[in-house]
Amino acid sequence: MLLNQSGDSTSCNWRFPFFNLAHAHFILKMAAVQGSIVDAKDEADIKTEPATDGFGNNHANDAGVLSASPGSSAAAGNNKPAAGAPEDQQTLLAVLQFLRKNKLSESAEILRREAGLPEEALDPKGADSAGSGLGSGADVDGGDASALLSRVTVSAPGGAKAPTKGTVHSNSSGEDQPDVNVVLSAYSQQGDPALYEVYYSGLKKFIESVLDCHRAELSQVFYPLFVHMYLELVYNNHEGEAKAFFEKFSGDQECYYEEDLRILSSLTKKEHMRGNETLLDFRTSKFVLRISRDSYQLLKRHLQERQNNQIWNIIQEHLYIDIFDGMPRSKSQIDAMSGSLAGEAKREANKAKVYYGLLKEPEIELPLDDEDEEAENEEGKPKKKKPKKDSTGSKSKKQDPNAPSQTRIPLPELKDSDKLDKIMYMKESTKRIRLGPDNLPSICFYTFLNAYQGLTAVDVTDDSSLIAGGFADSTVRVWSVTPKKLRKVKTAADLNLIDKESDDVLERIMDDKTASESKCLYGHSGPVYGISFSPDRNYLLSCSEDGTVRLWSLLTFTCLVGYKGHNYPVWDTQFSPYGYYFISGGHDRVARLWVTDHHQPLRIFAGHLADVTCTRFHPNANYVATGSSDRTIRLWDVLTGNCVRIFTGHKGPIHALAFSPNGKFLASGATDGRVLLWDIGHGLMVGELKGHTECIYSLRFSRDGEILGSGSMDNTVRLWDATKAFDDLETDDFTAATGHIHLQDNSQELLLGTYMTKSTPVVHLHFTRRNLLLAAGAYNP
Repeated sequence: MLLNQSGDSTSCNWRFPFFNLAHAHFILKMAAVQGSIVDAKDEADIKTEPATDGFGNNHANDAGVLSASPGSSAAAGNNKPAAGAPEDQQTLLAVLQFLRKNKLSESAEILRREAGLPEEALDPKGADSAGSGLGSGADVDGGDASALLSRVTVSAPGGAKAPTKGTVHSNSSGEDQPDVNVVLSAYSQQGDPALYEVYYSGLKKFIESVLDCHRAELSQVFYPLFVHMYLELVYNNHEGEAKAFFEKFSGDQECYYEEDLRILSSLTKKEHMRGNETLLDFRTSKFVLRISRDSYQLLKRHLQERQNNQIWNIIQEHLYIDIFDGMPRSKSQIDAMSGSLAGEAKREANKAKVYYGLLKEPEIELPLDDEDEEAENEEGKPKKKKPKKDSTGSKSKKQDPNAPSQTRIPLPELKDSDKLDKIMYMKESTKRIRLGPDNLPSICFYTFLNAYQGLTAVDVTDDSSLIAGGFADSTVRVWSVTPKKLRKVKTAADLNLIDKESDDVLERIMDDKTASESKCLYGHSGPVYGISFSPDRNYLLSCSEDGTVRLWSLLTFTCLVGYKGHNYPVWDTQFSPYGYYFISGGHDRVARLWVTDHHQPLRIFAGHLADVTCTRFHPNANYVATGSSDRTIRLWDVLTGNCVRIFTGHKGPIHALAFSPNGKFLASGATDGRVLLWDIGHGLMVGELKGHTECIYSLRFSRDGEILGSGSMDNTVRLWDATKAFDDLETDDFTAATGHIHLQDNSQELLLGTYMTKSTPVVHLHFTRRNLLLAAGAYNP
């Protein structure tokens, strides 16, 4: 392969396969490690990653036939050596001496022959003279690892700004921070700026000329190539060419990248690139494309025939092509899965086993009601009452095969009060209304009036007795929605006077003098963005712009703990279904798992490329789902901390998540106004619900899982037939293997009802235990 390392895209006078240079860097790294002087940064500096296709095949051999582009200056007869070539030669010479020193003469000889170097290269004295850049003072044979390292990381002679592949261009001026320098350095490997439009136009013309079945798949490469080519032009100070390139081709990109392109258009100078989070995200994560093998072969053959090194290098460096065997996907299938900051998810990312089943419910005896007692008196035998169980609980005593073990993660033991609450829940379940297309729920809407301080979050307790709101003025307010007023616990002095053995001790400890319909909680120093009640209704979590999560007691209405771990605003928090654990996510792009009795997080879930905007626990508490501004949803294993699912398809930041009661499905809502449905077990998108015209802020399944409610900023609540959406699925072996499914455009068939408010965006939805739907929002006059 002809290596093009110089700024003017000229070709080298000598050849060697790319894998030799990668191999050389690897050996050099080992040399440095043996010298015990390599720190983490140095290792990152010299790491070289072989370019692979979606199946891990090395692209280096494929690229071997590619040479300088016909339109480059090399084709015009300019055959001067590339500025980067001496540096590559120095690297190889250093490696040869290292192999020889460690008595690996045979390996050194093979490498020498493949690189086309003279036999004198193995002679230490000859090496000094052959390697013009080594310098007379470098003792190659006995040199230490620092000398070897310096040959990799130092800039090329003559002020060339082209580092070898896998190395970091050093900046003596110190303007770049090391991490930014690492990220941006690859953009210095550029070709003739005037030819970028030619390269891109040529590829565009080719893709538009192929068969329809391949065109949709190959069109996926337009956007990542456009971004990286534009950034290369900007980084190398070709502002005029960059502006012309952007204006000519930005209109060809998909509409769902409009916001990204708007940000990109503001990057017109090299200085703008430093510290830009979106750019660093795009640059550090490979853009994933899922393409059929036939389409991929077409693309590769075209680039080889045209000898288009510029585009091929970008594909190798910045793209991950996930190749699958089978028919190419249609435009609609591709559009359904596209739109995230880093392309689609790799299929291997969704193949881990997920235990989505529910934990076995504890066996609690249901006490007899008055009716049962009468029946016992008449017949002399107790009449056992069998509570009706819905899909949230196991219908038999057998353990769900898809459920995790009861002891997979430690869960808090049930207190007596928890058992009483379970009994109340079971009693309520017997009176639950069975919902369906012909039996829709009643909706009770709680409107927050005069909320000029800005309602930002709402939550309702599981038994629907309390409702809380978080506000932009940094306060949290709690209301009782039953006739029972909110009371604080008595003071310590008054508690000493209470008979602790009395049956109504829990009632006696409450101070009637403090009774009121609502309580206000003060403590945050910024807007409150998320709140969550504990399952036992004794605690309330709140998270804020001030970077903290606070735990409030609903007995004393005071702050018990402030959890500090996030460095930036915290957008959402939620209690586990079993209490004790809770999750938070924020602007620092990570989600944190906490327990109430520790001030440090147990797990930090890192992987999103932008803010974590919403969080949700799986019903079995073994998994956590997070939605992000990078337009992806990730499912995390609480036990291991690993990401076990990545879902792509939304075209905007995700603001709502909801698990189905049986734990098998996940619904997500975003600023694109779409509700997407996901099969957790197979890792597939299985449905798309279109109808909302604004951002979706709330999703909730009914208690039996048959209805899905969605609330939006378009001032509507919509009800969808979840049973029909999931029952029509056909997740056969093919779709599970290729990672895509044909989505039916049946939103109108699944839409059961649309309910409009006068002028109130819907912030929260909640189904009561009897399947009454509660909705909440602030009136927006």
